[in-house]
Amino acid sequence: MVDNQEKTEEKILKAAEEVFQKKGMTGARMQEIADTAGINKALLHYYYRTKDKLFEKVINMAFSKFFPRVINIMGSGISVFEKIEVFVSNYLDLIAKHPFIPGFVINELNRNPQILISLFEKNIRLKEEGLIDKFNIQLQEEVEQGIIKPIDARNLMVNIVGLCIFPIVAKPIVQGVIFGNDKKQYNDFLKQRKEHVIDFVISSIKMD
Repeated sequence: MVDNQEKTEEKILKAAEEVFQKKGMTGARMQEIADTAGINKALLHYYYRTKDKLFEKVINMAFSKFFPRVINIMGSGISVFEKIEVFVSNYLDLIAKHPFIPGFVINELNRNPQILISLFEKNIRLKEEGLIDKFNIQLQEEVEQGIIKPIDARNLMVNIVGLCIFPIVAKPIVQGVIFGNDKKQYNDFLKQRKEHVIDFVISSIKMD
C-alpha cells in the first residue's frame, strides 16, 4: 500500500512539474495535472488539496537539490573565482531544468512574499551557518592579496543572481525585442549565458 502511495505521489509530482513547466503557476490547472498523471482529480486533491500546496512541494524538491550544494560550495576552501564559476553553473542549470521558478519568485514577491521566506528558510540557512560572513572574510583576504577588488558578499551574490535570472523573467522583452521573437536565437543565447555571466562577474572584480 505504501509503495502504491509513493508511486502515485511520484506520478503526481512528475506531472505537476511538467504542467508547471509549460503553463507556470498561474496557467496550470489541477485537472490538467491529474490528466497528465493518469489519475482522477479527486485522488489528486487527496494528496494535495490546493494547487499552491502542490506547487510548493515541486519548488521545495528543486531547491532541496540545489541549496545543499550551494552551502557546500560557499563553505569550502576553493577560491572566490571558483565559487563564482560553480555557483553560476549550478544556478543556471537549476533554472534550465525548472524554468518556472523565476516567474514564481517574481509573482510571489508581489502576491505572498511569506511563501518565499518560508521556502528559503526551509532550504538554506546562510545566516545560521555564518556563510555570508565567512564569504566576506574570504573576499577581504583576496582583496588584501591583490586578487580582487573590494566588494561585499551580499552585493556580489545579488549581482550574480540578477545576471542569471533577468533573461528568464524578461523573456518577452529579450526574445521578442532583442531577438525579434526568434526562439532559436533566444535559446542559443541562454545556452551561452553561463560562460558569459562567469566571465563578466569575474572580470568585474578581478584586479587588473
